[in-house]
Amino acid sequence: MSKKIWVSVIAIIVIIIGIVGYTVKGYSQKSNVITLGSVTSDADIWRHLAKSDEAKKLNLNIQVKEFTDGLTLNKATAEGQVDVNAFQSYSYFQAFNKDSKDGKLAALGTTYLEPLGIYSTKYRSVRDIPDGATIAIARDLADEARGLKLLEDAGLIALDKDVGALDGLEKIKSNSHHFKFKEIDDTTGGRLLHDNGVDAVLISNSVSQAAGLNVLKDAIYYEHINNHTSSNVNIIVTAAKNKNNKTYKKLVTLYRAKASQQYIDKKYHGTKTEVIKPISYLKGE
Repeated sequence: MSKKIWVSVIAIIVIIIGIVGYTVKGYSQKSNVITLGSVTSDADIWRHLAKSDEAKKLNLNIQVKEFTDGLTLNKATAEGQVDVNAFQSYSYFQAFNKDSKDGKLAALGTTYLEPLGIYSTKYRSVRDIPDGATIAIARDLADEARGLKLLEDAGLIALDKDVGALDGLEKIKSNSHHFKFKEIDDTTGGRLLHDNGVDAVLISNSVSQAAGLNVLKDAIYYEHINNHTSSNVNIIVTAAKNKNNKTYKKLVTLYRAKASQQYIDKKYHGTKTEVIKPISYLKGE
């Protein structure tokens, strides 16, 4: 075989090796991508964390996919269209698993408690709210159940012992102050603060922030981390079959990193209270 032919053969081999190497590298990078589904402010947080030095140190390649509703996101996660999601409370997760026919989810770790607050422009304390007052509460079942538990924690009402994550006003056992309840779209809570026909409003943290409010400063009562609110702690979840995935569990480490928490605390003015608890705490174990 002539020298020219040998040179040509070697050149072709080098090109083939290069193409194969590039393809394998590209496939490897793609296969290592974690698709993380989220919504609203949580999606913003994870887009930031995905680009952080901490993510690089943990060798995490995260692609954030934003959804507009939690049910669709949970179904996509259970079916494997999304690897991991971060947006929901433990109680929402439990309710989904109970009713789901699309597969089950597993919790990887805790992230934060975003306090639900009771707000009023008329009264400075929940003790000042008079008998017969009108209290606005979200009509969405998950938010309504959470709001009712907060009202009970504040000493305003008493609920049945078996109240669940998706129960509503029918679970009020005692309403000794004869409060009237106005069921509302949660997103309108900020505007209702200035409605003369409403004495107090329960507003979620994301909505209160949009209205220029800080739950820690402006609410007359809000959730704290205790056994009454453990089910409202937000978590990172994946499909049940991936519950022991070590790479996915690194996302919990990333979220809890000091630099990550400094960013979250500054951006959301301390209203996403970090919760470093095992999942067993949420289960009441």
